[in-house]
Amino acid sequence: MLEAKNKDQQHPLYKHDRALVNSLLTAAPTDLNLAELARLRIRYNGFPGARDLQADLDKIIQMWGLTEAELFEKTRQLHATKSVYTNLSNKSETEDWS
Repeated sequence: MLEAKNKDQQHPLYKHDRALVNSLLTAAPTDLNLAELARLRIRYNGFPGARDLQADLDKIIQMWGLTEAELFEKTRQLHATKSVYTNLSNKSETEDWS
């Protein structure tokens, strides 16, 4: 139905997240990039909009040879053993999962 598409919402962090996803599309799966990909998957899971961004997240997971379950397992291990966001000047002390 066309009505459902018209009800898509714009996420308040879309512009920032779009830039991040664009960089992930050409990046290697480092610890930080895996954590960012997982964080964005959680943020946009079930979100009624940002379909292009969600499709690109799927594409990145596939490009990196992972399933969503493997991505989340890897990032759970990362967060359990170290602070991935420790030395980033553009991140606050608290992680932004909203």
